[in-house]
Amino acid sequence: MDLAMKLHYIRFVYYLKTPTFDGFTILKIKESMFNWLNHAYIPCGRFRRAESGRPFIKCNDSGVRVIEAKCHLSLDEWLESKDDSKHKLLVSNQLTDFKCGGKSVGMSWAHVLGDASSATSFINLWAQAIAGQYPAQPLIMTQPLTMGLPVTMAQQQNHAVHTCDFQNPKPNLDPLSVKRVDPVGDLWSISSNSKMETFSFHISTSELTRLQAQICGKKDGQQVPEFECICVAIWQCLAKVKNGSGLKVVTICRNDSRNRNKGIITNESQIISLVKTDKPIGDYEPLELGSLIMNEANDERMKIKEATERDGNLPDFLIYGSNLSFVDLSDVPLYEMQVRGQKPAYVNCSIDNIGDEGIILVLPTPKGCSDGRIVSITLPENQVSELKLVLKEEWCLA
Repeated sequence: MDLAMKLHYIRFVYYLKTPTFDGFTILKIKESMFNWLNHAYIPCGRFRRAESGRPFIKCNDSGVRVIEAKCHLSLDEWLESKDDSKHKLLVSNQLTDFKCGGKSVGMSWAHVLGDASSATSFINLWAQAIAGQYPAQPLIMTQPLTMGLPVTMAQQQNHAVHTCDFQNPKPNLDPLSVKRVDPVGDLWSISSNSKMETFSFHISTSELTRLQAQICGKKDGQQVPEFECICVAIWQCLAKVKNGSGLKVVTICRNDSRNRNKGIITNESQIISLVKTDKPIGDYEPLELGSLIMNEANDERMKIKEATERDGNLPDFLIYGSNLSFVDLSDVPLYEMQVRGQKPAYVNCSIDNIGDEGIILVLPTPKGCSDGRIVSITLPENQVSELKLVLKEEWCLA
């Protein structure tokens, strides 16, 4: 899974108001980072390649790069802007001072290290280091998990037959949840065929309740969870924008908390599921589509693992955006970082190097504000304006 995710990057910007860093010089901040990275040393290393071509991390304490910057706007003025593209200006391992106090902390996280929960575990350790509260054990990477699937002797035998049966070879088809791209070599980046645009909006708790009522109605008393309701609304609206073309396959990404241990960074706890339809999305009732997401999403992790290990060429894949991708980050502890008694006023999260089908992130809201969810949508720019209109007309969202 780490290799399958290697072309994706997670970007965070944490916005912290005065007096979080009052009296903290840059030297003091760097000193806290030294202590932090002693306990979370893996991201301080550098990628190298073994003779086989497989990448590995050389833990040589090369360190992380930090940029210092200043902004002529106040933090409140910056956050009042509805332009989501502004956050990208602050992401590259950057500390930014705003006028009249306040600071942002940007972090660029290579997904090959672990998922969004792993990344937040990493940066939350910095807050602990500032307070002088160091964990008993350093942050480490995990060994691959079995994902709760026991391997029987019969399955082992079947696997042996599959890999050794040269008389009746089976086609090596990649799972639908990934897209194979041209080899990228040592530059882990791609060029999108479409110019992408990001916008976000807040869905309050009352709006989520209304959305669930619209989707579920009174039929059999069935309840569709909040995340699935958001998926239904956006999936149907985007299908309308695209005049029903495509969108019969979507990818659902969410965290498997059962397979996550504290102090571990990993991609193995992220469930990558595929939902396929057998008819145009416009032919589904909302409740029917919600039931499809709830009950017919197939876990693709083992298929992805097999695809990455099928040959010795170490193929390069895209997962996010290879299909329209819905990513549930609502339980990621974005707002648990507490620096000198202060929690972030806002945290922006985005994912780079995505495919042309786009990505939808469902995120938690800042502590202390109304509950609900933040929805961040990245799509080809020629789809964004119409999607906003359809979301407003059909569901009173965006």
